[in-house]
Amino acid sequence: MPANAVKFATPRFAWPRRQGGGHTIGDRRFKSAGKKAEDTPMAPSAIASLPAPRIPALPRVVCSRSWALTLWLLVLALLAPGVLPRAWDRDRMLAAAQRQGPEAERGVRLLQSTIVASQSTSEEARLQAFNRLFNEHIVFAEDIDTVGQVDQWASPLELLARGAGDCEDFAIAKYFSLIAAGLPPAKLRMVYVRADLGGHVRAHMVLAYYAQPAAEPLILDNLIAEIRPASLRRDLSPVFSFNAEGLWQGTGAQKAGDPAARLSRWREVLGKARAEGFV
Repeated sequence: MPANAVKFATPRFAWPRRQGGGHTIGDRRFKSAGKKAEDTPMAPSAIASLPAPRIPALPRVVCSRSWALTLWLLVLALLAPGVLPRAWDRDRMLAAAQRQGPEAERGVRLLQSTIVASQSTSEEARLQAFNRLFNEHIVFAEDIDTVGQVDQWASPLELLARGAGDCEDFAIAKYFSLIAAGLPPAKLRMVYVRADLGGHVRAHMVLAYYAQPAAEPLILDNLIAEIRPASLRRDLSPVFSFNAEGLWQGTGAQKAGDPAARLSRWREVLGKARAEGFV
């Protein structure tokens, strides 16, 4: 990926560490202000002379069948997330893969079975499943060797059809697959980094997972099989990060604009992923 794709200054900070606890609202700490009012006892004669409180009649609630069905579906959504319709479209995804060719169809059938099997597992188990799937079944190759272009971001099905891709393609495929498997998009960010590969620094992209907004992210990378906390990836220096909801300098909390407006390749791949049934 060209280093000048988006112009951001090199950050002077490392990956954020998990912050301390405490009750906060909007990053500000609050405490009760003013003095506690003193209780003033009331004489029994005064209490007896008070008028009886008027309790308004409650409106009668009629539970219609449609309302009861809606309530039941809501309960199912809370207790069994896999019961209600999923965000990804199985048929549209399979049809799009068939248009890509037999390799894409075989790949998407494996992908769909992984999505279904992982939906009842923990989020970290899903990270492991999709990180392993793409790292084991896709070969690393530069864009110039796969599509004859210096830099091109593939959709997940394009990557499965080719069987090879570069770092952006790995990160993008894991991102959309995890969303299809039920992870909230806000917990995932693609991070453009400078990777120190034995003294040789090059542009690279990884996928970061945040269990909580202030948590230290876990890094999914095609360079290594193991998912590690960011603090253990001292070879990576974040430059900017993004997902479908925002664009950030480094991995901070301050947004730097709309990624679809500033990153044309992301805008294109987002449209392709939607057409392929991932979101």
